[in-house]
Amino acid sequence: MRAAQVSKLEGPESIEIVDIPEPAPQPGGVVIDVYAAGVAFPDVLMTRGLYQMKPELPFVVGGEVAGVVRSAPEGAHVAAGDRVLALTMLGNAIAEVAVVPAAMVFKLPDAVSFEAGAGVLFNDLTVHFCLRTRGRLAAGETVLVHGAAGGIGTATLRLAAPLGAGRVVAVVSTEEKAEVARANGATDVVLTDGWLAAVKELTGGRGVDIVLDPVGGDRFTDSIRSLAPAGRLLVVGFTGGDIPTVKVNRLLLNNVEVVGAGWGAWAMTHPGYLQEQWAELEPLLADGRIAPPAPVLYPLERTAEAVASLENRTATGKVVVTLR
Repeated sequence: MRAAQVSKLEGPESIEIVDIPEPAPQPGGVVIDVYAAGVAFPDVLMTRGLYQMKPELPFVVGGEVAGVVRSAPEGAHVAAGDRVLALTMLGNAIAEVAVVPAAMVFKLPDAVSFEAGAGVLFNDLTVHFCLRTRGRLAAGETVLVHGAAGGIGTATLRLAAPLGAGRVVAVVSTEEKAEVARANGATDVVLTDGWLAAVKELTGGRGVDIVLDPVGGDRFTDSIRSLAPAGRLLVVGFTGGDIPTVKVNRLLLNNVEVVGAGWGAWAMTHPGYLQEQWAELEPLLADGRIAPPAPVLYPLERTAEAVASLENRTATGKVVVTLR
């Protein structure tokens, strides 16, 4: 099978399209013919050996797929011919065939294409975890998201209102990205330059209830300042590069929280949690209450370029590689 493989840790440009043997069937594994695979920021870090999980070289990049079941264990919730999504988590996704434990495979709603489906699981399940489990989103609250034109950002814009938010504020760096944010459901859009003052004005000085931050870096302290009393800042990642620190007196003065939101670690230590998430999200996707993502598509041959678009921050929305 063809696959996007890393054999040296020199960044996205080191990804090569190679022919390798199909993965061997595994007990309890579902064999999937992959039509499309999602790309996420951990893929960037893994190509440089900078992620906390370091697979042995060579490895196949990507952590989520959409495709058709070739075979499944007897008694599984999916069967040959089913359209599915699946999580390979760290590697083994951008290849023509994947073998995935049945617990990590989910039926793809008929209304969602393979290309859109490949962009659902990583980002939508992360955002659902952030808003529901860690952020404790209450009906009518205001959610702000940094990096709003990126994968996590656009997922937040798509999910926040269906999950109960009354207002969704997008922070973006350019007018082009502002259009992407509006198209994905932002009720308000502000530019990075001067964003805190703009948000204070938008909210009449009160601030926002939840900040979802996949960026980190130098805007972190202002994110705390942007919170309303009892507000929650959700730490999702550090695509900005720098890992910020917090002076805890800021939390005390306004009764606000900084909350870690590591979906992968939570899902791996809470059996059944992924299925609980999908049980809520699948009907919302199926009937259109949550719009499927509109990913940026790259053919398999351009996987290196697809991953690089996340590193150089030119990507808008979810990035997906097509294989069939």
